[in-house]
Amino acid sequence: MKSLVFATAMAMGSLSPVLAAPPIFHDGIMEVIIAQDFTEISVDDLPEAVTKALEKDHAGAEITTAYVNDEEEYKLEVTFSDGTNSELYADAEGNWIDM
Repeated sequence: MKSLVFATAMAMGSLSPVLAAPPIFHDGIMEVIIAQDFTEISVDDLPEAVTKALEKDHAGAEITTAYVNDEEEYKLEVTFSDGTNSELYADAEGNWIDM
């Protein structure tokens, strides 16, 4: 009889971790990942306002790769005249976006 009670208790105890819901932590990472869903485009397809803003604010910089998202925000991989690389973000009107 003791072994039946013990076996039942062990069986019930082993199910509780399976049934317990894991804690869900929300730290905003998914919003950042979703927000960065960019598609590569040709540099020639960039709006003129974006290329003019780059010429004005970062003279001598060259766009190596360009991307666009669904909200018409542009991600530019840029090489500056001193050889450093950076990513810049702009909207379709040529305004810089902090990301």
